[in-house]
Amino acid sequence: MNSGEMAARPQLGTGEASWRLWARQIGMLVRQEMRGSLFTRRRAWVYLMAFAPVLILAIHRVVHASRPADAEMLQQDTEVFAGIMQFYYVRLGLFFACMSIFTWLFRGEMVERTLHFPFLTAVRREVLVIGKFLGGAAFVIAVFAAAVLGCFYFLYSGFGAAGWAYMLHGPGLGQLGAYLLIVALGSLGYGAVFLGLSLVFRNPIVPGALFFGWEAVTPVLPGWLQFLSVTFYLKHLFPVSLPSSGSVVMAILTVATGPVSGSTAVVGLLSFTVAALAFSCYRIRKIEITYTPD
Repeated sequence: MNSGEMAARPQLGTGEASWRLWARQIGMLVRQEMRGSLFTRRRAWVYLMAFAPVLILAIHRVVHASRPADAEMLQQDTEVFAGIMQFYYVRLGLFFACMSIFTWLFRGEMVERTLHFPFLTAVRREVLVIGKFLGGAAFVIAVFAAAVLGCFYFLYSGFGAAGWAYMLHGPGLGQLGAYLLIVALGSLGYGAVFLGLSLVFRNPIVPGALFFGWEAVTPVLPGWLQFLSVTFYLKHLFPVSLPSSGSVVMAILTVATGPVSGSTAVVGLLSFTVAALAFSCYRIRKIEITYTPD
């Protein structure tokens, strides 16, 4: 981080000049996090988790390149992709990628003993939190959005003209937009939670595992507790419903909530994200640099 740039014109005072300075500092922090995450060995496994389904669907397309364009098979593959999004990307790939990225934003600098450098610059700690958060979110969204686009292409292009018609003139583009929105909102929601956990616990692995369990069991909890789950909001945004194949026991235990519109789910998850991020901004004011072993 260039301390001179980050502290540029700190004497600009209050009002409009202050938020312009904060915006510039946040922009610098976002670019710094993106440069520190893209194309680095440390993030290689994030790319692997994101693009594993793309590779599988690419192989599937090559193996079944000669299959006829069948409407029933097209519908089946559409449901397969919905399952990949719901059960792999949202609950596993995106979750653990955010756990890796966001818990390391500040904890990594403490491990590497470099956190005092940004703390000594003329940058508000809240600005530091927001900038790092947006940088991490931009990286995760870019990687997983590219993976979703790759999955979408390999899945439907194998159907030839019928697949392209579904993508360009049918419901395909609307479904793709919904999936990209889910990736973006999921990255923000998970990221805000993991950032907050990293500022409370020295080793965020244990609370991360508890959060994973929480996300898994919220369907059986009372409705008001389900509002504290990221997946609660995301499930209302999926454009394709999967056939019900759950067990009778889970069906009995699951607590049904009232219908939630897409706009309500988006606003709810953004509010959840802002609340978690506000906690991180509060918590960063209490952080003292000790560099003691974890």
